[in-house]
Amino acid sequence: MAPAVHDADVIVIGAGPGGSATAYHLAKHGVRVLLLEKTEFPREKVCGDGLTPRAVRQLIRMGVDTSPENGWLQNKGLRVIGGGVRLELDWPDLATFPNYGLTRARMDFDDMLAQRAVAAGAQLRTGVNVVAPIFNDSGRVIGVEAEVGPGKEKATFHAPLTVSADGVSGRFALTLGLAKREDRPMGVAVRRYYKSPVKHDDDYLESWLELRSKESGDKLLPGYGWIFGMGDGRVNVGLGVLNSSSAYGKTNYRKLLTDWLDNTPADWGLNDEANADGPILGAALPMGFNRVPHYTRGVLLVGDSGGMVNPFNGEGIAYAMESGELAAEILVQALARPAGPERERALAAYPAELKLRFGGYYRLGGIFVKLIGRPEIMGLATKYGLPRPLLMRFVLKLLANLTDPKDGDAIDRIINAMTRVAPSA
Repeated sequence: MAPAVHDADVIVIGAGPGGSATAYHLAKHGVRVLLLEKTEFPREKVCGDGLTPRAVRQLIRMGVDTSPENGWLQNKGLRVIGGGVRLELDWPDLATFPNYGLTRARMDFDDMLAQRAVAAGAQLRTGVNVVAPIFNDSGRVIGVEAEVGPGKEKATFHAPLTVSADGVSGRFALTLGLAKREDRPMGVAVRRYYKSPVKHDDDYLESWLELRSKESGDKLLPGYGWIFGMGDGRVNVGLGVLNSSSAYGKTNYRKLLTDWLDNTPADWGLNDEANADGPILGAALPMGFNRVPHYTRGVLLVGDSGGMVNPFNGEGIAYAMESGELAAEILVQALARPAGPERERALAAYPAELKLRFGGYYRLGGIFVKLIGRPEIMGLATKYGLPRPLLMRFVLKLLANLTDPKDGDAIDRIINAMTRVAPSA
């Protein structure tokens, strides 16, 4: 039998942060990588646009210039609002992570990362909608079927290994029979841009633990909110609701957002429809490894496709990029081995390492999601926790997953011990 002709060593489906990070790190190691994206750049994406130091570290590892001169708005930390308390918590000063966060609109953020992958040697093809896997006789994925361009011309691409980084829909994973797990946390978020001369250059990410409606007599609304300055005259404002809340799936989230914003100060400009910049958009947040296994039959799941959003804070970009870099490292080792049992042993390291890094932490996050879904517990935590800065510094490190693994302070050691003893998600 003639050997198969491959278009690449690895096909990466989806050029979001996870896919582009995977392609970049593969290409840097000399791997022939084909990055397939169904849309054209630049393109809009629903996201909070706020990046913690964990995500910043991944950008730096890709050689991205994160300076203000390059269009980034740096932030010092997190401002938490709730229970009548307003508390500013600076990002921790660690050896492992930088001490600043960033904001950047996804309209050009994803394009920037995709171009970093291209500069490293990856081949990017846009307007390519992957619709199905191609299997060999043993049921292993050896390529993909796709529709190309506005005419949806049929095309096939072949590679011995594939990365599914096609986002929350996980369409490629679904074709392999990998449905999401209903016992894992899930959230939904909506967001909108507003022009705001007061808040647009805020140097803290703002997190609202209590949302109130003026229309209903200062009624407490479900969910949590955020306001991120974009540095360009706009802010990104949004809210999220978790599936542990009784309001999940039963609420008009867009009205919920405007009800909350109607109760914000008038000079912020967020309760004036004339300041709105675009529609209210929504997206699901797949959390805590809600789709597994992360490796099967020649396919690795990266980022949202594998349900890697942090259950504690809804952050997905950092984990998409981090899992992409890990996937690339594993794939490089696997490709150095002959196809068959030796290569499979190398590929099995990917889900094992993901569990080691995030399994215990995500399990704790699942417990956290169940607790804050109960209003009485959330109310007590806000009332008695927020006024205690030391406790809140602990909470910030836990929620943002920012600790030094070695030589950290007492808070780092406690959090690291908690994640080690927790059973893996």
